[in-house]
Amino acid sequence: MKTKNIILYVFIVFTCFSCESFLEEDPKALISPETFFASENDARQAVQGMYAILKNNSIYGQVGLDHFYDNGCDIIEPNRAANFVEPMGNYSMNEALADVSVQKMSVSDTWKDFYRIILNANVIIDRVTGNEAVGTQETRTDIIADTRFIRGLCYWHITNLWGDAPYYTEVLTLEEIGSLGRTPEATILAGVLEDLQFAQDNLKDAYTGDQSGRASKWAAAIVMAKIYMKQQQWQLGLDKCLEIINQSPHSLLPTYNEVFDQFNEYNAEIIWSLDFAKDITGQFDPAFPGAAFAGNSNWRPSMFNPRLRDEPLNTDERGALGDALRARGEAFNGTGLQIASKDFAEKFPMNDLRRELNIVDNYLGFDLVFPYMAKFWNLELDRSPRFNHSDNRMIFRLADVHLMAAECENERPGGNPNTAFEYIRPIRERAYATQVEAEAILGLSQQEFREAIYDERKWELAGECTRRYDLIRWGILLDVVQNLEFRFWKPNENIRPWHVKLPIPLQELENNPALLESDPTNNGYR
Repeated sequence: MKTKNIILYVFIVFTCFSCESFLEEDPKALISPETFFASENDARQAVQGMYAILKNNSIYGQVGLDHFYDNGCDIIEPNRAANFVEPMGNYSMNEALADVSVQKMSVSDTWKDFYRIILNANVIIDRVTGNEAVGTQETRTDIIADTRFIRGLCYWHITNLWGDAPYYTEVLTLEEIGSLGRTPEATILAGVLEDLQFAQDNLKDAYTGDQSGRASKWAAAIVMAKIYMKQQQWQLGLDKCLEIINQSPHSLLPTYNEVFDQFNEYNAEIIWSLDFAKDITGQFDPAFPGAAFAGNSNWRPSMFNPRLRDEPLNTDERGALGDALRARGEAFNGTGLQIASKDFAEKFPMNDLRRELNIVDNYLGFDLVFPYMAKFWNLELDRSPRFNHSDNRMIFRLADVHLMAAECENERPGGNPNTAFEYIRPIRERAYATQVEAEAILGLSQQEFREAIYDERKWELAGECTRRYDLIRWGILLDVVQNLEFRFWKPNENIRPWHVKLPIPLQELENNPALLESDPTNNGYR
């Protein structure tokens, strides 16, 4: 990790991120290793600080992880050239570009923020363990479980994005941190599974009210299941999925549209959702130029909301479209930057009821230039002005678990595709108008069902930061991208085998040459 940045951040304390009481304290961007918690409140503030960093643009704010998990494959592409999307979306990424920070969304920003959280987590666990000033043993265990979940989540993302990476779970000096080499991915994931199991064992089934933004034990469980699946430990993955399906308080909603209801953001299907707040201007990172670009307000809806200057298809009707929107208290005031990819829009089944939220090419009777993903829209002017949304960021939901269970059953030794289908039957039944359509993938062979799951996950979880992760673990990213047609970039021509991982940013390598000792190629980028 870049030592001079750590030293800089140690002395920075910023204001809070959310209007929710859970995040209303004064969390710290980076906790000094010398910190001692004199009360439960001190420790809770430190945990809240980790949640706040997760909401930075580099992770779950704005486009954030969408860069790495959805752009450049077969779900999303931009409607125009965009400098902060191009390196990932067009596979032009290199070590130097990894350092280029545009609106605090770069490989380097993401790397730094994950390791800021990890440093904090290690300090929190060390200072809370055995510290009676923090509260009862039950209180301390709760704080540590929350912290270990967040640490495990960050290391999981790090292994997904970079593979082998610096790994430490104790309080180190800045000099020690700045000279760490890369630990094998398998070793990191073994530690992650320990963190997540501790979190599942000690966190609650769900958090409500002021605690709604917290991750529950089931958020830990779903990440564990994903790791088992990536390791092809199919029975362990299935067992973990069934724990969630059978023991958690979560349930599938009757319709797909209800899942994305802006007025029911903590519905029964959502396992974990990060809360964002409108009109909150404090954030950890100093604001970059332009008042509209400052603050905690969730940018992501603005990335998916259309831009009126791009629409409609018949430009002579632009005024009429604007009038029709205003009459509804709405506006096409987003950037329109994240739209359904050409391939996704063309292949999405016309009889699939999920299509209307994933492919919107006509609105209020006006044909549109681009196909938009309305599941992430918020067009309401009063509640949702541009770059100032209160919409939560959905992270995990139960439908994903059902799809995972089906895949695990199909892949495990002795598994049965027809048994696997039953795990996704309710998902298919709410996606189609008739039983015949819903059961169209019943009775398939193992390979046929495997390929059906490839598509089913695409239609159900589009834009939810799962796609590149899936394509990589299935070993088909290169084949899929090379056989796609894109609107104006050429990722199908540019993608190379090493693009399954990101490069460690150049400045990190210059500050810590040990990062190249185990892999002088930097994941193939040199």
